[in-house]
Amino acid sequence: MTKQLAGIAASPGIAIARAVVLNAEEYVPVRTTVAQPERETARLQAAIGQARAEIERIRAATEEKLGAEKAAIFEGHLLILEDPDLIETAESRIREEAVNAEYALYETAQTFVEALLALDDETLRERAADVRDICGRIVGILRGAPKRDLSLLSDECIVVAGDLAPSDTAGLNLEAVRGFVTEVGSRTSHSAIMARSLDIPAIVGAGPGIRDIPDGALVAMDAVEGLLLIDPSPEELAAYADKKEKYERRRDELRAWASRPTASADGRRVEIAANIGQLEDVQKALDNGAEAIGLFRTEFLYMGRDRLPTEEEQFRSYKYVLEKMAGKPVVIRTLDVGGDKELPYLGLPRESNPFLGRRALRFCLSRPDVFRPQLRALLRASRFGNLKIMFPMVAVLEELVEAKRLLEEEKQALVSSGVEVADRIEVGIMIEIPSAAVSADLFAEEADFFSIGTNDLIQYTMAADRMNETVSYLYQPYHPSVLRLIRHVIDAAHAAGKWVGVCGEMAGDLTAVPLLLGLGLDEFSMSAGSVLPARERIGSLSHRDWQTLSKQALTLSGSEEVQSFVQARMEGRQDA
Repeated sequence: MTKQLAGIAASPGIAIARAVVLNAEEYVPVRTTVAQPERETARLQAAIGQARAEIERIRAATEEKLGAEKAAIFEGHLLILEDPDLIETAESRIREEAVNAEYALYETAQTFVEALLALDDETLRERAADVRDICGRIVGILRGAPKRDLSLLSDECIVVAGDLAPSDTAGLNLEAVRGFVTEVGSRTSHSAIMARSLDIPAIVGAGPGIRDIPDGALVAMDAVEGLLLIDPSPEELAAYADKKEKYERRRDELRAWASRPTASADGRRVEIAANIGQLEDVQKALDNGAEAIGLFRTEFLYMGRDRLPTEEEQFRSYKYVLEKMAGKPVVIRTLDVGGDKELPYLGLPRESNPFLGRRALRFCLSRPDVFRPQLRALLRASRFGNLKIMFPMVAVLEELVEAKRLLEEEKQALVSSGVEVADRIEVGIMIEIPSAAVSADLFAEEADFFSIGTNDLIQYTMAADRMNETVSYLYQPYHPSVLRLIRHVIDAAHAAGKWVGVCGEMAGDLTAVPLLLGLGLDEFSMSAGSVLPARERIGSLSHRDWQTLSKQALTLSGSEEVQSFVQARMEGRQDA
């Protein structure tokens, strides 16, 4: 009999294949007394060395497939292997209690995991999964049962697991794996992010029901709706096969929009840009018809390494992107580190609330030794394309003024030394803090453009950590309070003759697109895979009509009401 489960559609797609079930039960080592503790510590160190080699291999393979930013996850794993608190505590347990290495490490890891899960900081709580992953790998090596290598899967399958560690996801053999389903997880988990980068269907958070899926069972997954069928009937199987064919045909149809300009049905031109995190993403953006790069996250240059990138390394990267875009606009965001993005080699102090701490521009202004080389690299690269520089996490006008002063100082120094710099470089800011949104008219006097970072703007407006599942119901992109802030920013910028974009998730959200178009947004910047659906959606809309409808949406009482309103109007109904 068919069983149906529902989860979170983390990466879209339709897949039908046999299940490969992982992580059926966690292995719990048995405590045994040893006569030679020093031999056990030597076994532990040897296993750690083997685990390190495996992770280095996975890191290198991930960097080759997905780029340095995604591979940086494994730098954190390598640091766990060097954590003296964890490793030395396990070794002390071996010596003092004369116990086997497997048991000592497992018990020590459990203590660390419990302590991390008890913390208020979501980023640190997520580190618990990394500790489990690493220590589970080492214990497997110690007991002669190394972790299953998913890169060796050869038959078409759908991977089913309690959870997938980043190392699992990165190691998937995409020639065989058609998708994966996990019991736990969210759209922002490492495995979900990697699935979208790999363009593989994924459903996360499907619940404990997946534990009943037998290894080898036929599974049909709809990672658009977040539905999973186990042992589907012939009729259900045929329906899913038809759904898969339609989904793939739909993707092919969207290709026709790649070469078209972005315009509403009544002729309102806007720009659709792509967000990128690494050099490999530029070609994806061009292949999908992006008219610009609306956000180049430069953090990737600083991640996955043990030292700061040199000015020359940065210059070469910026030059590559600018030349590849061949005169199309490229908005490069200066270093946005802090919050959930750590650079261990900087030795930054732990903060009780890093999302509200010394991050992004705040960090850069406090560390001119880090900031100035990036500014010089950007200025040197500016003559190779259409560069626009953007400062993140600006809260008060004084921060923007100081950042522009440092930029001008570096520009004058370069020009004086005979280095060619572009005559005109637009300088803008991300609007992601409510103080900047409310004071947009003042910032418009200093900034050449705004790009609204809705991911952070929403969480700061609603006072709800977007990584915290317990308050996820408050992360409401369509809430009238968020929409009113966006309208205020757009109106203030346009009054000063400046342009405005959105570079957060809302830009590619097909429910939000009509509202943003109606509010007067000039640029939509999104993941490359969202460009074509967004362009098609805009092409079906009347800008004139949505100017009126967006104003009506701002008068509604809540997020669900706004969603229903947009859906009804898109369907031509007046009942919402």
